[in-house]
Amino acid sequence: MNRAPSRLKVKGAALAVACAVLSLWATPSRADPLSMRPRQDFVAPAAGSYTLPVIQQGPQGKVLNSDGRARDIALYTRGAITLLSFMYTYCTDPIACPLAYSTMLGLRERLLASPDLARRVRFVSLSFDPVNDTPEAMGRYAGKLAHADQRLRWYFLTGQSVRELAPIVDGLGQSVRVRRDAGGHPTRLYDHMLKLFLFDAQGRVREIYSSAFLQADVMYNDMHTLAIEQDRAVRPQP
Repeated sequence: MNRAPSRLKVKGAALAVACAVLSLWATPSRADPLSMRPRQDFVAPAAGSYTLPVIQQGPQGKVLNSDGRARDIALYTRGAITLLSFMYTYCTDPIACPLAYSTMLGLRERLLASPDLARRVRFVSLSFDPVNDTPEAMGRYAGKLAHADQRLRWYFLTGQSVRELAPIVDGLGQSVRVRRDAGGHPTRLYDHMLKLFLFDAQGRVREIYSSAFLQADVMYNDMHTLAIEQDRAVRPQP
């Protein structure tokens, strides 16, 4: 059973949140960050009681790890259930990078309390601003998280250039726009819609989370559902 019908119960609330998000992009100084948080009365369906359809194949392209080594993005989207978030280190928008980061922190703690699932999951934070977010900057941003607990690895990646990152950013439909000042000059800030991507171990996108559905319970159950699916696929049939 696909989970989509279950989420119809909160579509009305999600639509209201989405409208508030669009309003925030237009007038960021007037928005109330608390109104952007997802509804807390939504009960996530039980893991394994639904399926997640394949949305698309994973993107192709090169990234740099925090040691400055070039790697195929597939190295970080295949072989484990992966939650990938686009970000940039000096983002201060309350419903963008900081919200994604805090949600991932909370989800990380929950996963670490379930070691069997945690060892099958990885987190990836990928900057779309390689000019300022160098590998060294990403290493500082990661701090202890990059090596805090080997049961759940968290990778902090960037790119060699905007051009090299483009196939990944565009391939996942992540829109990014440089914010301009009153005089029309580019700043160091970006406008981007919050999106987190859930990949299965085959490197396929199985879910995309926006601010309207950024709930740890949902994300945890989605990861557990993919793990159950994988176990069923390799279990010998009677």
